[in-house]
Amino acid sequence: MGAPVRRRRGPVPAPAHRFLDLRVFPGTIYSLLERSIRYPQSFQSHGAELATIRDSLEALGRTWSDPLHGQARRHDIHDLGFMIQPHMRARWELYHDTEAFETVKVAAENLVDMDENFVVIVDSMCNMDLLYYIAAHTGRQEIANVATTHSKKLLATHLRKESRTRPGYDGTLYSTCHVVNFGPDGQIKGRYSAQGYDVSSTWSRGQAWAILGYAQSYLWTKDPKFLDAARGLAEYYTLRMEEAPAEVEVPRKGGKEGETVGRYVPLWDFDAPIEDPSNPVRDTSGAMVAANGMLVLSQALAGLGLHSESARYLEDALRIAQDVVDLSVSPERRASGRGRRKPGVYGHRGSGQV
Repeated sequence: MGAPVRRRRGPVPAPAHRFLDLRVFPGTIYSLLERSIRYPQSFQSHGAELATIRDSLEALGRTWSDPLHGQARRHDIHDLGFMIQPHMRARWELYHDTEAFETVKVAAENLVDMDENFVVIVDSMCNMDLLYYIAAHTGRQEIANVATTHSKKLLATHLRKESRTRPGYDGTLYSTCHVVNFGPDGQIKGRYSAQGYDVSSTWSRGQAWAILGYAQSYLWTKDPKFLDAARGLAEYYTLRMEEAPAEVEVPRKGGKEGETVGRYVPLWDFDAPIEDPSNPVRDTSGAMVAANGMLVLSQALAGLGLHSESARYLEDALRIAQDVVDLSVSPERRASGRGRRKPGVYGHRGSGQV
């Protein structure tokens, strides 16, 4: 996620607020802008050339971001954390843009008030960072309490304990259910999957959202239950990639004989049958969400002085990110800086290839 939606004959000529992918795209622009400001050494350009890049990114970011202020007031969609925080928070932190901060605050307040919808998806864990952030900046503890209550609830309703183990980790492993339907009394009416293969399978992107969400919730609360959840989710995610069929490995382009890539680029659903062994359907964007979650998890463990455990998740995160690049971008394009990734999916059942 984060790239413009494309059709066969070109980009979708619709306003940014009409499509989720287009609404989250500004966050990608502001991530690049933040990187150019905080880590200029990561860019090949320097001096006046880098300043020009920054100016261009800021102008482009505002072009995409400005039309989305009103989206924070929507009551018909739960994805406010994805839609608002990545770019509006960056505008506040990089430029002290008070209008952007107000939009982030409105999104958090609106999200807290959405109590009429009893269908809860595991993706919602990535909205908790929005709530904790605004609670910390406004002193409104009741908003943080909502985030903590929600995170605890999903431990019991969306996480499934697995009997499997992964070498080097002796805690509980968790898979995830995508959707839970609650009744007005808070009791579960049913479970199902909207974008995974079926209710009992593990949609890999949903698992990735959970890794990131619980790692973030731990950083804000220091609740060890959230840390254990994030670790168990990350371990299961990596285990399923390690145990995937041999078809996920393909010869490395331009590599030595016998070299392969793709082992750590997850299948779209860990339990779905592979329809075409010559081209398994994967989720490259979901892989990067999981890698991000593992980086946050590594940071959390380092803060506890658990450096060997921290290194474990850092290594897993970098392994995933590198494999995505190696699988998706040819050596020629990497060398020229003109990389373009292969398609990934957000929901294969619904023909959600992007």
